Amino acid sequence: MGSRHQARERALQILFQYDIHGKPGLWLDEFWNPLKDNEETKAFAERLVAGVLEHKKDLDALIGRYATNWKISRMQIVDRNILRIGAYELLWLDDMPAKVTVNEAIEMAKDFGDNEAAKFVNGILDRVLVSEPRLERKRVEAGVVKREA
Repeated sequence: MGSRHQARERALQILFQYDIHGKPGLWLDEFWNPLKDNEETKAFAERLVAGVLEHKKDLDALIGRYATNWKISRMQIVDRNILRIGAYELLWLDDMPAKVTVNEAIEMAKDFGDNEAAKFVNGILDRVLVSEPRLERKRVEAGVVKREA
């Protein structure tokens, strides 16, 4: 398993706990202790978590805009955090190719979500990618045709 893939999984686990607890605490202090992740994996996971938490309000509004008939608060905790990570990567990690971001999100949804999670995550991130004006460069690089929202 690649270190970035593993880092995304760790970020998902941490963000899941934030949704449960609402703030850091002993659980966060103890999270890394039993794990044998290298520093690169840990650093990327922490970068994702910090970015999602910093932009959470904007990410939730964006996801809500493209999640037809869904409120972010009503989504499964796993699904909404996969979407937050994916949307954060798309919008704020300029060096991360869109195809990598979307594929990683789909794989996490398959691994951690229910039977419909991968389709759900793919559909929303696809809408974000093809519709958001800020993602023009990533659309071109990925060979994605822009559609009107």
